[in-house]
Amino acid sequence: MEIRPVTIARTTEITSASEKSFEDAIQRGVKRFSKTIEKVEGAWIKEQKVKVTDGEVSEYRVTMKVSFILKG
Repeated sequence: MEIRPVTIARTTEITSASEKSFEDAIQRGVKRFSKTIEKVEGAWIKEQKVKVTDGEVSEYRVTMKVSFILKG
């Protein structure tokens, strides 16, 4: 019987913001998270919000769950 290594993943919730767009907020969040954590595998966008200033959208905010593989 062959024993296969076990892969353990973890999910962490993060929030990111951008003055440009939701997509830019996602890119910024994943890029920043990847500087701290290795082996990022994916992200699930949990929530999208905007900040409004003087009747205009001034910031796009996303809350996401980022999954990554733990070292074994």
